Amino acid sequence: MDKIWTEMYNAAKQVFNARRISEYVTAGEVSAAILSKSGRIYTGVCIDTCSTLGICAERNAIFNMITNGEQEIDKVIAILPDGSSGAPCGACRELMVQLMPDSYKGIEIMMDYKTGRTITLGELTPEWWI
Repeated sequence: MDKIWTEMYNAAKQVFNARRISEYVTAGEVSAAILSKSGRIYTGVCIDTCSTLGICAERNAIFNMITNGEQEIDKVIAILPDGSSGAPCGACRELMVQLMPDSYKGIEIMMDYKTGRTITLGELTPEWWI
């Protein structure tokens, strides 16, 4: 396994912290790490609400990256509640495509950390709707 994937997995695991914030909000049941093109790792957790105000861990990490002045993604890993990794949801994929419309297809996604199986966003999202 590539060393950077291990660093990203560990960064995502470090912020993984499932908890109830209020009777309407839970957080941290999924965590994510984004590797920017500059080589910096950004993390985020999901925040779920009883309405549509929540956010996925991947988008939270992307917004963290943008807040810190970057906008190009190289790699993405999401840690699910059972500790496994998996693909980003459609909303997260859409944000990545809109953020990098000319180069999104090369973003690497960790599908299965245990086996090291990756896929590109271009394979997951071969044709953008616009």
